[in-house]
Amino acid sequence: MADNLILLAGATSPRSAFSTRLAQLVIGFFATTGILAVLVTVLPVAGWWARAYSGPIEQPKGDVLVILSAANDDHGFISFSSYWRTRYALTAWRTGGFRQVVITGGGGPGIRDFLIAEGVPSQDILAEWQSKSTHDSGIACAHLLQGIPGRKVLLTSDFHMYRSIRVFRKAGIEIAPMPVPDVLKASRHLNGRLPAFETMVVETTKIVGYRLRGWI
Repeated sequence: MADNLILLAGATSPRSAFSTRLAQLVIGFFATTGILAVLVTVLPVAGWWARAYSGPIEQPKGDVLVILSAANDDHGFISFSSYWRTRYALTAWRTGGFRQVVITGGGGPGIRDFLIAEGVPSQDILAEWQSKSTHDSGIACAHLLQGIPGRKVLLTSDFHMYRSIRVFRKAGIEIAPMPVPDVLKASRHLNGRLPAFETMVVETTKIVGYRLRGWI
């Protein structure tokens, strides 16, 4: 009788074992997430990652500057990424000898207005707002750029260049890269490193999706 009581006291029900295991998994998940958050905040991991995707940060000269717009922010205004792309596009226009600007993507009207306000002639800007993705922009620009002579240069954010340059070349467009420091800028500051890391995770997921679809 005593032996039976000891066995009953030491026995663990399946439900109790499952709850214990689940608690261990949850604690492990949050501990791992916390350690990762600390690491990507202390170390410029996102910057290293973005540098690998962007290649050298250069401003090649050319005749046609193609700008990929980013989506607008939650309030419908030009986003942080589009702002930096526009700033660098304006510098490229003034110093790179470009004769034509092509803007592609749904967030493009803000870029166009910015460039015109800063002195880029509206007649030198060709734009399309229908593209909803980088893949759409590559296809649209393959048609837009037909018959336009000269060297083409693609301007987009550092983290976005790896995917976008491959989309455009897959569409048959011979184009040179002009990556804009975006994640690289954010990763210089401690409070910008975690959001920058999240951007790189999302972009890497998109790259995998594009590869599976044969778009790059």
